[in-house]
Amino acid sequence: MNEIITRIKGGLGNQMFQYAAGRRLAHLRHVDLKLDLSWFESCGLRTYSLGNFNIRENIACAEEIAALKAANPGIAGRVARQVFRRPPKRAKTHIREKLSFHFDPDILSLPDGVYLDGYWQSEKYFGDIAEIIRREFTVRTQQTGKNKELAEIIAATESVSLHIRRGDYASKASVSKILGVCSLDYYTRCVEHVTKTVKNPHFFVFSDEPESARDNLKQPYPTTFVDHNAPDKGYEDLRLMSQCRHHIIANSTFSWWGAWLNPRKDKMVFAPKSWHAGKKFDTTDLIPDEWTRIRRIS
Repeated sequence: MNEIITRIKGGLGNQMFQYAAGRRLAHLRHVDLKLDLSWFESCGLRTYSLGNFNIRENIACAEEIAALKAANPGIAGRVARQVFRRPPKRAKTHIREKLSFHFDPDILSLPDGVYLDGYWQSEKYFGDIAEIIRREFTVRTQQTGKNKELAEIIAATESVSLHIRRGDYASKASVSKILGVCSLDYYTRCVEHVTKTVKNPHFFVFSDEPESARDNLKQPYPTTFVDHNAPDKGYEDLRLMSQCRHHIIANSTFSWWGAWLNPRKDKMVFAPKSWHAGKKFDTTDLIPDEWTRIRRIS
């Protein structure tokens, strides 16, 4: 089968990593990339959002997905599976990410005709086609209204995006145990690092809890809280982030992409030294070498 299928799931940042890893492999093999969107059929919290970008959007059908995910068990195998209620055996073409989540170089040399199932959170999966990824992750529509006004201010100032991610990181115990939120002290130290180099910085604050950000983030520098885009317009916030000159990100793939999509060679990016609250996952390959890691206190 001359194609690559990648499973798309999670929020916008995760979807972008999954697309980028699949796009790079498809580019290398000179085949089509197709997207498996079946995860969203049973998830009421997230929606597919990549269609807002200039991507090569080919949606895989159920038959194409099944052909790469499940091994052909034969008649005897199918009967046994029905009798003993066993799940379908995974095909060799169904490539699952290792549970530690560290960069796996073997993914880079896979053949075509595979189904990618994972998060693939490292630019090492697609860094050699960075320009293609940046081009395809441009928004299809032009900036208008408030977004255009902010983009003009961002272009005219020493703009620094600052992302505060709370939401389920703070409210759900299961999520908080794994990820946790970056402390106010983390942001204070990041701001201090910025102001040592950047004269007259203007901070643009993005948050899923803007009122909490307003109440807690107090600093003596020009600050604009970007809170006008609805949840389904996350790509607009992402575009504004990427237009800033420098970045302070949360332990969030959303602001990771906001920083990465900025093509400036002289940009500064400050990121949490530890991405997760615990030590279960290996995310040493998540933060690019050029970015500065700052210790967070949760």
